[in-house]
Order: sequence, then C-alpha cells, then structure tokens
Amino acid sequence: MNSSRKPSHPHLQRNLSSEIGPFIALNQEVFAQLLTFADFAEKFTIGFIEINFPPDAEILVEALKTNPECRDIQFVTLNLPDANLRFIRDEIVKILPTLEIESHKKLVLIVQGLEKSIGVYGDYPPVLQDLNFVRDAYKRTVPYPILFILPDYALTRLAKFAPDFWAWQSGMFRFQTPQITKDNAINEAQTTERIINRLEPPEKQERIDLLHRLLMEYKPTGHHPIGENLRNCSNILHQLGVAYISKIEPIKAREYLEEAEKIASEFPDSTFHAEVLNTLGDSYSQERQFDTAITYYQKSLSISQQLQNPRGEIAALFNLGNAYRELRQFTQATTFFQQRLEIEQQIGDRYSSASTYHELGRVAQNLREFEEARRNYQQALAIKIEFGDHYSSASTYHQLGIIAQYLREFEEARCNYQQALAIKIEFGDRYSSASTYHQLGRVAQDLREFEEARRNYQQALAIYIEFGARYSSASTYHQLGYVAQDLREFEEARRNYQQALAIKIEFGDRYSSASTYHELGRVAQKLREFEEARRSYQQALAIKIEFGDRYSQASTYHGLGLVAEAEENYAEARVNLQTALEIYVEYKEEYWGAIAREALERLPE
Repeated sequence: MNSSRKPSHPHLQRNLSSEIGPFIALNQEVFAQLLTFADFAEKFTIGFIEINFPPDAEILVEALKTNPECRDIQFVTLNLPDANLRFIRDEIVKILPTLEIESHKKLVLIVQGLEKSIGVYGDYPPVLQDLNFVRDAYKRTVPYPILFILPDYALTRLAKFAPDFWAWQSGMFRFQTPQITKDNAINEAQTTERIINRLEPPEKQERIDLLHRLLMEYKPTGHHPIGENLRNCSNILHQLGVAYISKIEPIKAREYLEEAEKIASEFPDSTFHAEVLNTLGDSYSQERQFDTAITYYQKSLSISQQLQNPRGEIAALFNLGNAYRELRQFTQATTFFQQRLEIEQQIGDRYSSASTYHELGRVAQNLREFEEARRNYQQALAIKIEFGDHYSSASTYHQLGIIAQYLREFEEARCNYQQALAIKIEFGDRYSSASTYHQLGRVAQDLREFEEARRNYQQALAIYIEFGARYSSASTYHQLGYVAQDLREFEEARRNYQQALAIKIEFGDRYSSASTYHELGRVAQKLREFEEARRSYQQALAIKIEFGDRYSQASTYHGLGLVAEAEENYAEARVNLQTALEIYVEYKEEYWGAIAREALERLPE
C-alpha cells in the first residue's frame, strides 16, 4: 500500500529501471545477501535495510520486484510516514485485509517512512515504546517476513529504544549511497538554503530530513569523519542549525551549531568558523539572550578582522547592531551600523548598504526620530529597487508603513503595508506576512474599524501559531486585547493581555511587558478596580523608568492621574497629570498633550 503523499524528491518520478544496474553494481554483495534472506525467511521474520535516501529505497524495491530470483515472492510496500504514528502493528493489521495477496507466492512486507515517527532527537519515541511492548503479538497477527527500510540515524534510535524488537532481527543490510544520489541531495539542499525562512513548516522539515540523511553519509553512526568528510560534516551541521533556527527551535539548533563550531575551530581557514559563531549568536538572540549572543558576534567579528575579511565583518556588525538595538542601547547600535556602512562603502558594496540603511531607520524609529527614520528607509528602498531586489523591498515598505502610522498618516501607512503584503504573498513568504497583517490591524484599529482590525490580528495570530512563533504571538494577543477593550469587552481584553504578558515574561522581554501592564491598568480602571489599576500602572512605570523610555512614561503618568482623579485624590492626580503633560510637550505630542491639559483644568482647586 503506497502513501498518497507526493515524494519530496522530483527525480523519483523518472524511470527507475535505468537506475537499478548502477545501484546493484555498487551494492552487489549486500543485495545478494538480501535476496537470500527473502528466499529463506518464513512467517514472522525481521530484516533491517539501511538506506539513507528515499530515491535509493525506491530503486531497491523495484530491483527486488523485478529480480528473476524473486518471481515466487510478492513484495508489498507499506508507507507509514505519519510523524505521529504510535502503533505500527495496529496500522499493519489494518492494512493487511485490503491487500490483494497472490496465493501462489510468499508475501514479504516492506515498511518505509517510519523515520518520521522515530525522529532524530529526543527521548524514547512513543512509536518505539509500543514496538517493544507488542513484539510477541507480531507472530500471531503479522505472520509474514518484514523488511524495514530506514536511514542510519533512525536505525540507531530503534536499536537504542527498542532493543527487544531489534534483537529479533534475522538480517541487517547496509547499502551504500551512489554518488548521483548524494549530488542530487546536495543540489536540493543548496536550492532551499537561501530561501529557508520562506518555506512552509512541512517544507522546512523536509529540508531538515534531507540534511540529516546527508549527515549520515559523512558521519555514519560509530565513525568519526576525517579529511574532506569532516569539512562536509561541519557544513551540514551548520545548515541544520540554520534550519532549526528558521523553525524557531534555538536549543535544538545549538546542538548542531556547537558541534559545527568545534570542528570549524580546527580549520586553517577560519572564515567558516566566523560564520558559525554568528549563527550561534542568532540562536541566543532568538531566545532574547542578547548578552550571550553579543559574545558570539564579537568573536566572529574578531576573527573576520584578523583575516581582513570585510564580508565577515559586515555580517557580525549587522548582528551586533541589532542585538544592541533590542537591548535599547541605541548609541552603541548606531555605532555598529555606521561601522558596517563605512566598510560597505570602502569595498563598493552598494547593494548590502540597503540593509544597513534599513537598520539605521529602525534605530531612528526607536528614538522617535521619524523623519530621520523615513529618510533611511527611503534610501534603503531606492537601492533595493535599483538592484531589482523586489522581495527584500517588502520589509522596507513595511517599516515605512510604521513611520506613516506613527505620524498618523493612516492611508499612507495602509498603502505601504498593502504593498509589503502583496510582495510577501507573491514570493510565498507566509510567515513574514503575519507581521504585516498585524500592522494592517493596527491601522484599522487607529481608524476605529474594529472588526477589520480583529480580522487582521486573527490572521496574523493564526500564522504565528502555525509556525510555532510563540514570542511573536504576544504582540498580537496584546492588540486583540486592545480591540476588545475598545469594544468594551473588558474581560475578553483582560484575557488577551494576560496571555500576552505570560509569553513576554516567558521570553524575558521585560521592556515590552510594560505596555501590557499599562493596558491591564486601563482595563482595571474601566472596571473601577482602582487598586488593581494603580498596581498595574506602577509596574508599567517602573519598567519604563528602568529602560529610560521617557516618552512612553507619559501615558502611564496620565493613567495614574486619572485613577487618582476617580478616587478624588486630586493632589496626586495633579502631580501625575502635570508630569504627563510635561513629557507630551517635550516630545511635541500635541494630541495627547491637549487631553492631559483638559484633565488638569477640570480638577478642583
């Protein structure tokens, strides 16, 4: 019985008969042993076949079915690729009655796809727990020889976690991989390497599976690679790290990156070592452990400077700038981006300078220097358009939308977001589109189009959940709370804010949690729970002061003033509202300044 799922390898569609000869010639002795096993095996008998790539498995199955020595054997392939498979025997027993068994032939079952449920890492896969427990039941319910085709890593895990079942094997057949299969796998890996962030989750997993199979070629279980195999092994380990980061699995990524870094540190050419250190830094940045990330980025920068490798320098400077920006150390962030820009200008790399101008725009945006931010974004966009980088321009249109929104130019903001979204959809970047749906929701909310806002936020949240982007979902839960609050659905608002806050605390995002504490204060205020409102506002204010976010403090002083007013504590209300007004005036925030001034004027003397 064959799976209905399309094979991930396009070359599986070709005529397999032309591949049988070279494959069997490479594996002549082990193939002969397999034929003997198939001939003599009776009733329930287990054989394991080690093949690292599905194309070769398909060739082997075709070779068995067409071999003259097997004319009295009926080979039936059972594909069981469900990653959540738990009960192998039950699945086989369910399939057996559907088979058209030829009575004059011996039936031999070939099971493929179990590597999906066995997995690559983690403790005791459920499918192997069950395999140990029901071993004896196979004799009675599956009275046929079974050949399990699995890659090296899956067989290793099966032997470790299902030793009782493994001990019953009557044959172990290890097939070598033809060079053409390796070449095809390497080409496929290279094809997806540059677009890894745009791949859907199943495609990312397929890439990871492919890389694990390649890794087994250069680092088989029980062998230590040497020479060129060692270099190939470290490169695949690095690619696995990048792939797991794209899946937002930074801890798993580091398992491979740390091994790659250890190997790369021994290479005479340290360019690759610097690249791996940068990626290790990215794994920590993804967990918002920016201080640790900076340590790796600095090591990478130091190596590139020693090698006088400007490309390596600009990569590390980019990461350092972003890490310091996330830490809200904007002066340091600007210094690194300016250093990067100088190197790009020295080597004449105008194209790469687009991303540097983009990041300088983000720093200016964080500092509320909106016109400076806009100039940098427009500079970045002009370069991207000049070089025909249509895809990359989406992120800059997105940021230009944010600037327009800050300046209350809502139609301009919406236009830029829609431009960004159209490009992301065109290039199939579903994950990145979530942030733009989120921002379209904020524009609709600013325009009091609450149902439209909610639809966009829910679209964004669905994508974040689909991709496992838990941290990113916090801001969308926050905004969904804001919409519910605007609609006076206060309990719904509170639930969303609490969900957002829990995620921010989980990821150690103390700064961002201030805005959610502030909104929880507003909800409590609306419900006339004034002590709860005061506690939430004070929590928000303490964080804003800690991070030196003076502008943002104004709204919280404003909220504390309104709480004091509601409790008829007019002296405290006046102090807080006056402080809010001073900050609004300082930042030329006329709209909110007028509201604070009005609140002050209505207070009794």
